[in-house]
Amino acid sequence: MKERHLLALSGGKDSAALAVYMREHYPHLPMEYVFIDSGCELPETYAYLDRLRTILGINIIRIGGTSSKDRKDFYYWLKMKNNYLPSIQNRWCTEVLKLFPYAKWLKTNCTNGLVHSYVGLRADERSDRSGYVTNGEKVIQHHPFVKDGLVYSDIQHILGDCGLGFPDYYHWRTRSGCFFCFFQTKSEWIGLYKNHPDLFMKASALEKYDPVSGKQFTWNDDISLLDLLEKYKSNNNYCKTSESKEHNRFVLPKLKGQNSEYYVNNLSAFIRERE
Repeated sequence: MKERHLLALSGGKDSAALAVYMREHYPHLPMEYVFIDSGCELPETYAYLDRLRTILGINIIRIGGTSSKDRKDFYYWLKMKNNYLPSIQNRWCTEVLKLFPYAKWLKTNCTNGLVHSYVGLRADERSDRSGYVTNGEKVIQHHPFVKDGLVYSDIQHILGDCGLGFPDYYHWRTRSGCFFCFFQTKSEWIGLYKNHPDLFMKASALEKYDPVSGKQFTWNDDISLLDLLEKYKSNNNYCKTSESKEHNRFVLPKLKGQNSEYYVNNLSAFIRERE
């Protein structure tokens, strides 16, 4: 049985640090690196992956992106969802832009093989995840940081020592993802406006108002992006005051008995439930 060792890069700090760590501490493993491109990533994400590619001298397999061969793009799916924006309660974008393309790629390229999947979960985070067997495919999850006891400060040292550092978007945002990611706080939306005003306006244009029902489809539950920008311009402390009232809003939804984070890190279970 053919075995493959895959590390899915998100464009964030932990997966990048894991790539560096695997090269330094497990050089005997024939690692392969993949990036599932939503087609809506931040420019800083692509730049960070380019730096990682150069520093490590690795090839990164790009899955998805804007290629129609991999899947339809976000705007296609948004139309299929009747302009219903993805949200914390309904993360349909994660499925169609990340999980579907990766599942398709695995089924095409890793048929009847054993896949070792390496996840950048740290020892100071949850570790209750495992792999599952599905239709001749087996994806085994590995958490080297958990196994070796590495925490956030170790990630800082790994990225600093190799010269890679953190992605530039960490100056104004706390996570990787699409430019319109609904997990962004109001302050981070303003950060998007300051750093990429074109992307901010592009995200704003996706917000809709239904005159029949009176419903608004906005990235934030209580305010549109243009109204947020207006309030910020009139009161620079608006975002901080507003966010202090919603500090518990990042609660992962349930998805067929498990949360969506479970499916991101247990891809074979995701594939099996859709076969």
